[in-house]
Amino acid sequence: MVLHKGNPSRPDNPGGTNPFYTGMNPALGAELTPPRERLLDIALPADTALQLVRDELMLDGNARLNLATFVTTWMEPQARELMAECAEKNMIDKDEYPQTAELERRCVAILADLWNAPDPADIIGCSTTGSSEACMLAGMAFKRRWSKLGRTGKPNLVMGANVQVCWEKFCEYWEVEPRLVPMEGDRFHLSAGEAVAHCDENTIGVVAILGSTFDGSYEPVAEIAAALDEFQAKTGFDIPIHVDGASGAMIAPFLHTDLEWDFRLPRVASINTSGHKYGLVYPGVGWVVWRDRAALPSELVFNVNYLGGDMPTFALNFSRPGAQVAAQYYTFVRLGREGFRAVQQASRDVATYLADKIGELPEFRLLTRGDQLPVFAFTTAPDVTAFDVYDVSRRLRERGWLVPAYTFPENRTDLAVLRIVVRNGFTHDLADLLLGHLTQVLSDLAKQDAPTHDPATSTGFHH
Repeated sequence: MVLHKGNPSRPDNPGGTNPFYTGMNPALGAELTPPRERLLDIALPADTALQLVRDELMLDGNARLNLATFVTTWMEPQARELMAECAEKNMIDKDEYPQTAELERRCVAILADLWNAPDPADIIGCSTTGSSEACMLAGMAFKRRWSKLGRTGKPNLVMGANVQVCWEKFCEYWEVEPRLVPMEGDRFHLSAGEAVAHCDENTIGVVAILGSTFDGSYEPVAEIAAALDEFQAKTGFDIPIHVDGASGAMIAPFLHTDLEWDFRLPRVASINTSGHKYGLVYPGVGWVVWRDRAALPSELVFNVNYLGGDMPTFALNFSRPGAQVAAQYYTFVRLGREGFRAVQQASRDVATYLADKIGELPEFRLLTRGDQLPVFAFTTAPDVTAFDVYDVSRRLRERGWLVPAYTFPENRTDLAVLRIVVRNGFTHDLADLLLGHLTQVLSDLAKQDAPTHDPATSTGFHH
């Protein structure tokens, strides 16, 4: 329906027979309150509806100043234009949108190549709505592989306490025991020794994180794989690894080329990443790739006769937008290896620059330096008593900066930190502005007698 004529029953809307009209009446917007619990009785002009929603969205924070999120907040105008052109395409309709399906296939092949798959012709993978769905699919493959071994105990999954909450959800939804290895002292993620110590005959797999969301550090995937090799030699239990590379799987191939974490390690069965994080695409798109078809039990892949075609599908979602897949392919075409390297290097340069400058401030102590993921965490120095990280976070928010403060998980809930995520679009100039505001905030906070937040309301980490 083309909404272009007026409603003749309204004196301010002359002519026409269509109850919708596009003329913007300034007074009309002032008379209306957006619906909150029930639909309005009338239809609104498109411009009026747009303005009402746009006015409310002004209350959101500035995405470019959001140093809490890993999610992409800037893309080139050409990418945004392409996404708008593909907004109506349903990714699942592969028979009607065959070229979008072909772009998905190419993206999977490109990722498999980046992650050093041993036989490109034998890999299998798919796009998802994000890393959470990708992790669920990898976990399902793990459990089905384990169930075929005929073991009778309760399946368990070994991972560090720093995993993203989607892994705990997987364990709850699919009745798997989560074996969360707690942090200990200055060890903030999973170690090889702790991983093996929690494994037994009912372990369906080990999750290794390439880029912890707590502090940006990589877990030692190669060391974990070597320890599991020794474990298999002693016990006969062959336990695969899934690498949760939500962020790091799009950083390491370009900045840490000598680091062995991917399919070069035979024990790595599957890898996921978020295209909408350091894959440089707006949300939401994720990817999961298995090293070969044997790693994904065939019965989990369904062939659906849909819209005139026979379509294999393995996903938790069915209908979902194709725009993000097109945008992911655009970034691959646009940047190539050298372009990706340059973009990720620029983010890491800004992160290490910021970390070094903050590390020079006597009020803070660095935990990480942004030299793995372009992410670092820091806390207040032991002799700082007038304020804490929550005070700093709150005062920076007053100036538009979103810098999260949170406590670490079990065994280290005593440690409260600030974390900064540097993404494409966050420049050295913005970093200097942040440093200037941080210095001003510290000067003001030093005048306090004690921290002002209520410890009872302090929260743990939320991704």
